[in-house]
Amino acid sequence: QVQVVESGGGLVQAGGSLRLSCAASGRTRSMSVVGWFRQAPGKEREFVTLIRWSCRRTYYADSVKGRFPISRDNANNTVYLQMNSLNPEDTAVYYCAVDASGLFRSSSDYSSGRGFSYWGQGTQVTVSS
Repeated sequence: QVQVVESGGGLVQAGGSLRLSCAASGRTRSMSVVGWFRQAPGKEREFVTLIRWSCRRTYYADSVKGRFPISRDNANNTVYLQMNSLNPEDTAVYYCAVDASGLFRSSSDYSSGRGFSYWGQGTQVTVSS
């Protein structure tokens, strides 16, 4: 089991920045991929970004590319999402997700969320105009 806890959400004005944290505990040695998703009111959950734990390779949704760099702190089993140039369309609950299955997952598995076994409870990000 892997426990996932997000933090760092809040209210920010358009153009501002926030940094979200995703702290993992438990069977963290099995972690292979950590991702961020978001869900705005009345909308479906959408993929934001992910990082492969071993090689640090990253992938981004077009909507956040160049604005939301993802990084990891291996020693503390924490992943960060630095959110810059925020706009009201970024308002959502942000979820962190972990794949610790050790199984092969396709890109669509990850972007859809199916490839992740462990999810946090989410942190609210609200961007005012």
